Amino acid sequence: MKTSLIFASVLTAAVAVSGAASAQKTEEVGQNPYNGLHWSVAAPQGASWALECQFAPVTVRGIHFNRINHTGTGHMAGRLPSDNGSCRVTKTGGEGGVGVALVKNGVATAAGTNDPAKPAVINVF
Repeated sequence: MKTSLIFASVLTAAVAVSGAASAQKTEEVGQNPYNGLHWSVAAPQGASWALECQFAPVTVRGIHFNRINHTGTGHMAGRLPSDNGSCRVTKTGGEGGVGVALVKNGVATAAGTNDPAKPAVINVF
């Protein structure tokens, strides 16, 4: 499957955050915590997946975190709270491949996989 098919839709606005506390110095991101990199996961044939994105620690309304984790099937997209990040998507079941993309300054960086044992990883700094 071609990567371009996996990433037919890169930008939408749905995000849920689950983060890990961090003892590192954090950046306060204020009232708009999702003003960073756009991310997108696609699985056009309906495969299930797990996504983990890491970024420099941030503080949102007193909560410190440096990662988001999502699971799903098909397509999901959102934004990170910073302009740097590393995302890993792992295929967890179903048919077809899964892919992940990060967009910085209008340029998409993407990776995909069909193998549950080999996650797709991208880094944007």
